[in-house]
Amino acid sequence: MANFKNIKRTMLLLLLCSNTFVISAQNKKALPKGVLYNKVLNNKTANPELITAAGNQYTDFGLSITAPNSLVRLNKYYSLAERLIRYHVRFSGDAVGVFQTDQGDLKAYVDIPNKKIYLGTNPVTEKKVEFLDATHEYAVEIHRNYQQSKLRITDLKTGKSSEIAGTMDGGGGVGAGSVGPGFFVGLQHDYYCFGLNSGSSIRVKQICVMAKETNLTLLLYGDSITEPEGYFPTADFPKSWTQLIMKNIKGKSMASGRGGTTIVQVLDRIKNELPFVKAKYVMVTIGTNGGNTEENLSELVEYIKAQGSIPVLNNIPSNESGSQVAVNDVIEKIRQKYNIKGTRFDVATSVDQGGKKVDNTTMYFEDYDWGKIYHHPNVKGSHQMYSQTLIDVPEIYK
Repeated sequence: MANFKNIKRTMLLLLLCSNTFVISAQNKKALPKGVLYNKVLNNKTANPELITAAGNQYTDFGLSITAPNSLVRLNKYYSLAERLIRYHVRFSGDAVGVFQTDQGDLKAYVDIPNKKIYLGTNPVTEKKVEFLDATHEYAVEIHRNYQQSKLRITDLKTGKSSEIAGTMDGGGGVGAGSVGPGFFVGLQHDYYCFGLNSGSSIRVKQICVMAKETNLTLLLYGDSITEPEGYFPTADFPKSWTQLIMKNIKGKSMASGRGGTTIVQVLDRIKNELPFVKAKYVMVTIGTNGGNTEENLSELVEYIKAQGSIPVLNNIPSNESGSQVAVNDVIEKIRQKYNIKGTRFDVATSVDQGGKKVDNTTMYFEDYDWGKIYHHPNVKGSHQMYSQTLIDVPEIYK
């Protein structure tokens, strides 16, 4: 019964993507909410958002990829933690296709000659798939659901389906601060890519990117602090601050965090996500990596308001260098300018709730060769951050 439900869901989503393309191309209407991108590939329409190598060419029946060890990149930046990309693909009999991110943090393979699918983890996560047949066409899906990444393949002729998944297990801290060895799967960072790992060819007929939820009560944006799935141990992940908030929201919610980013990247990806999923509240926690100015924070707030959402602009948590103080002064100016609210995460993670000196017990200890830092909230810090939202922005839970 479970397999039948998966097949039925896959086929329905494929139909939705096909219909979306017709609506978008012929009637020039916007894509339905939840469909972030959809394109049928052929030589009749231009595809400037797909960056491909010389030797690959568009045909009547899709993009034919014959250049080995080269990647085609979809130049659309996504970070939603609940999303999938689906490819309609046909493989040559000797083809090993790779579906990955431009950062290479996740690599998923379909190996036709050896009849298997696998993820490039260490050790490799793999599964035999006896129904693979080069004369058939397939839906290849790459799913992300917070710490889990999944590869699913469905035979579009027979309906047979198979999948494998891997789950990130964060180390907590780093070096001497690690609470466990962790297991790296990848969080599908930045840009989707696909290509021919080896063999003669693969042909991609359609690409569809979808969010797994729409019409949200809350959508959270930020950097690694808003992406605890990258550093939280799996056993503790439900206790991370984003998960605590989303668990207690009345309605649907989702996160879009990306480690190492600034407001520049948030401004980029929010335009590829928010208009298609829609949210009543958009909560942003950004600035730990620098880059905030009054101008770009104003641009962000105004964009969120233009999408019909209510901005919630949080203070960033305290850290070992105290850089949060100046950053939060600018954030407070913007809150006053637009009369909006935000959570004082600096208070929740500081000594005596003063917002000045980090309380090390609220953070994972990261012991690098170049320095020792306390940047990322642990279980205690997460609980205190969640509790602070109940004080500062209780309306998001109503």
